[in-house]
Amino acid sequence: MSEKTKELQKKLLWEFPHIGKKYPDHREKAEDFCQGYKEYLDHGKTERECAAISVRMLEEAGYRPFEPGKAYAPGDKVYWVNRKKAVIATTFGRKPIEEGVRINGAHIDSPRLDLKPVPLYEKNDIAYFKTHYYGGLRKYQWGTIPLALHGVIIREDGAEITVSVGEEKGEPAFCVTDLLPHLSAEQNKRPLSEGIKGEELNILIGSMPFMDDESDEKIKDAVKLQVMALLNEKYGITEKDFIRAEIEMVPAFHARDIGFDRSLIGAYGQDDRVCAYTALKAEIAAVSPAYTTVTVLTDKEEIGSEGNTGLNSDYLGHYISWLAKAQDADVKKVLINSICLSSDVNAAYDPTFSSVYEPGNSCYINKGCVLTKYTGARGKSASNDASAELMAKVIKIMDDAGVCWQTGELGAVDAGGGGTIAKYVASMNVDVVDLGVPILSMHAPFELASKLDVYHTYLAFKAFYEAE
Repeated sequence: MSEKTKELQKKLLWEFPHIGKKYPDHREKAEDFCQGYKEYLDHGKTERECAAISVRMLEEAGYRPFEPGKAYAPGDKVYWVNRKKAVIATTFGRKPIEEGVRINGAHIDSPRLDLKPVPLYEKNDIAYFKTHYYGGLRKYQWGTIPLALHGVIIREDGAEITVSVGEEKGEPAFCVTDLLPHLSAEQNKRPLSEGIKGEELNILIGSMPFMDDESDEKIKDAVKLQVMALLNEKYGITEKDFIRAEIEMVPAFHARDIGFDRSLIGAYGQDDRVCAYTALKAEIAAVSPAYTTVTVLTDKEEIGSEGNTGLNSDYLGHYISWLAKAQDADVKKVLINSICLSSDVNAAYDPTFSSVYEPGNSCYINKGCVLTKYTGARGKSASNDASAELMAKVIKIMDDAGVCWQTGELGAVDAGGGGTIAKYVASMNVDVVDLGVPILSMHAPFELASKLDVYHTYLAFKAFYEAE
């Protein structure tokens, strides 16, 4: 190949670089950054726990509760909590708010097994919890893995009881049973999506009966009674109190380094707590931004952003209205001049299952955060499709900051698809584009992310807040 052709290739063609090759010194920086991220994952297994940890991090960084109607100066830092399940943090900018705010929205809910309102039952001297799965999980992946119980119970006397069992050394864990291969001939004929059915996701919680030393009379549901006796002793609850509870069963795994080179993190809930943590750290790092920041850690994305803690509600709009009112600004002008990063993960190219990807338009581990112009399914159904102008703005911010980024679609056309919070923020007349971390085994109980990608996603969010 001639030198002229080589120069032309260099000038006209493009490929996304491997971060480890472009920035060898970032390996150590990413390792250091991800130590805190792994702790965040281990202590934030539910949206309530993530909200609480995030508030603690914000308060330690000098943030104070937001007061609607109060005047704030550039550089002031505040936070607001929506029903203990969603958090908004703000650093006030130097520019008038009518010039727009910079929104970064990630979600802190993840696929899991929720207890049904009446969950406890006994069958053949074994006690179980009945569950209703939450989000787009693959049910067969949840059998025979250790599970932990997390949640909150409101007792009849009004006391709020926080529960967490199965995470600490010495605590019991729980699990869903499955058939042995010797007896699974009929089960093997099921489609994979029904390998374990929804009503078979029953969690084994006990097998010892309650013993009444004062009577020889047979006790009905003695194992169930024993479980309730233990729960009553520890938490003061009765079976009726489950109806006033929100209890989630999640994998009892802790975050682990993956690979001989420790280049990846394996953990539950990285979709989308990886973007929540990096967004939060970028928010805290904002000192004197030009534009007011609005970092949103939201709930219910995995089931369509529904409910009053999801972004298919008005709570973000209400918050921005409060910000606008404090400066006597027109909230419609604030929104139309704003930019939002819908910070959510994308499916990293997996060579083992290459048929569902289009290689030229997939994202890859270790090549940086992924800019997803549109999500949705089939003909971009239920998608926000970012404009050329917005793509140009965001790419320039990252290029100017030396951030490694890439583009990606959520699989090949007609292979499937998915959505994010983007379309809900876009419905407020805000420019939105998706940006997040490539993930392997997304929505599995144990997901994988590259440490380099996590670190460069943080750098991207930081640059977004620092841009003039």
